[in-house]
Amino acid sequence: MRYITGLINLIISLIVSTIIIYGINFIAGFAGADYSFSNGEVFVMWILMAILVNNCFNK
Repeated sequence: MRYITGLINLIISLIVSTIIIYGINFIAGFAGADYSFSNGEVFVMWILMAILVNNCFNK
């Protein structure tokens, strides 16, 4: 049961981190910024944001 809970938390963290990354990019676009990310940059940001979201769930 612990594995299923951990897997669900991981999937939720990855989904929420994707929404946060692209939400910030979208809002920055309204301010006039034009960000373009390579696949490697997006992957690193995605993983780091998922770790941050996961740590926020554990608090």
